[in-house]
Amino acid sequence: MTGPGWGAVFVLAASVLWGTTGTAATLAPAVSPLAIGAVAMGVGGLLQALYAAGPIRRQWRRLLEQWPLVSLGALAVAVYPLAFYTSMHLAGVAVGTVVSIGSAPVAAAVIERCADRKPLTRRWLAGALLGVGGAVLLSVAGQRPDAGDAGSPAIDGAGSAAGLGLTLGSWAAPAGILLGLVAGTTYALYSWAAHRLIGSGVSSRATMGAVFGAGGVLLMPVLFLTGRPLAESWTNFGVGAYMALVPMFAGYVLFGWGLARIRASTATGLSLVETVVAAVLAVLVVGERLPAAGWIGAAAVLAGLVFLLPRASGQGEPAGGEGLPRLSLPATSIERALAQHEAGAEGHQQEPGNAGPDDVAADAGNEDYEAQQARG
Repeated sequence: MTGPGWGAVFVLAASVLWGTTGTAATLAPAVSPLAIGAVAMGVGGLLQALYAAGPIRRQWRRLLEQWPLVSLGALAVAVYPLAFYTSMHLAGVAVGTVVSIGSAPVAAAVIERCADRKPLTRRWLAGALLGVGGAVLLSVAGQRPDAGDAGSPAIDGAGSAAGLGLTLGSWAAPAGILLGLVAGTTYALYSWAAHRLIGSGVSSRATMGAVFGAGGVLLMPVLFLTGRPLAESWTNFGVGAYMALVPMFAGYVLFGWGLARIRASTATGLSLVETVVAAVLAVLVVGERLPAAGWIGAAAVLAGLVFLLPRASGQGEPAGGEGLPRLSLPATSIERALAQHEAGAEGHQQEPGNAGPDDVAADAGNEDYEAQQARG
């Protein structure tokens, strides 16, 4: 399997873990959305920093040089969970989820187009339209009265909870939709910032540790103010621990590996599979029912993956985060030699004997990344 192929596998694996968060949250209904978001991304981010302490220490100069990207990514990490979970609370699970997750691939593509001058291809557009359209259908189907029992408190990524009527006033829906757009934009922003940091020569482990660790620090005051219910029962504590350790810590380690091999717009598009996982878990675990339209939406999301998955070709897809869903011209021998020289020079800056597998993978990816940048 090619580098971009593995990148897609890592992102899909992360999305499967993220799809479990809604089902897990139903087990702690007394915990507020702000507390859920703060404990998940806050504690998960601090664990990321601890896990990446060695690479961060070795590459702190590079991270300091790229402080605007690190700061932007950290701020986006801190805002995303607060906006995402509050959006679901105000606008309903279905609307909040589909706006947040569905807008992320579009936001990522716009960011890449404006900041990196990367073209939007027809193949990517077809996959994104299928995926977003399927997520919309999946979520809208979950709002039907027969989609669940009236007493179900389920909060899941597919939006298949009953009782999604807006009872908080006429301002709730617009506010929830606006926060959903904020969540999608911040998700795209920290994905793009992490991708750029990895492309600049920072390993994916150090990148994710620095960005998510700083974001976790920013979320600690929110957790301190809202997290008391997490300590009121072992169930609530267990849910918080699971959210931090599995979907957020392990999930974003996988996501970082993926961003080292494919571009941010592709990664956010592939992550739409999270809605399908959440729908299946809502049916199998929570006991909710999903109408035929919901299953059609799930099939559309999966069909969109066919267009979003990086294609293997004889020309080879760049491994350093440029797994583009389009055909590209092969680099000339001069360009490849230049990329190899630059990647080798960066590799010599590593301290002897301290380069882990993640660092080696990042350096190998930089070779193709620099070649892609040389081609413009």
